[in-house]
Amino acid sequence: MADDSQYLAQLRDYYAPHRVLPSYARIGALVGLNSKASVAGLVLRLKAEGFVESTPDRRLKPGKRFFERTVAESVQAGLPTPAPDTDPDTITIDEHLISHPSKTVLIKVKGDSMIDAGIHPGDTVVVEKRVSANVGDIVVAILDNEFTLKRLEREKGRIVLRPQNKAYPVIRPKGDIEIFGVVVGQFRKYR
Repeated sequence: MADDSQYLAQLRDYYAPHRVLPSYARIGALVGLNSKASVAGLVLRLKAEGFVESTPDRRLKPGKRFFERTVAESVQAGLPTPAPDTDPDTITIDEHLISHPSKTVLIKVKGDSMIDAGIHPGDTVVVEKRVSANVGDIVVAILDNEFTLKRLEREKGRIVLRPQNKAYPVIRPKGDIEIFGVVVGQFRKYR
């Protein structure tokens, strides 16, 4: 008999392509539980842990913890090291990257002017919309009604936008620049 974490994994795998949770009957077939009571017990346990909840019309939907992912303690990028014996922590990616949902947008990166900062074409940056930024922040700025992604720096007392690729010139605006937002995270999907 599987434990609830295995059942939850199957529900997450079902949710990924369908974007809905299955009915109670479908849950039973999906995870191999034959009785309605067993499925109801599983759902109650998952609700108690915050993984699923009910809508007003009594359908199931993901709960606050449904999108939690396991965080390995660390991984050595050099020589291999023994894996830790401790239970892993979990995080929800939204909670980790997004402090202000109403002020946050995801922007797909075009171009390679930021590759030395680790931001590559096709990456998605998480941008918190704000009108001010600190020197050193990577920002989305608006210049001549166009967006650009650069590092905000100061040069001879003036604000400049510095690419992180030596093939591109520093942008030295003649007037004020408008800050659209500050990059607070990024991600990419490997194929």
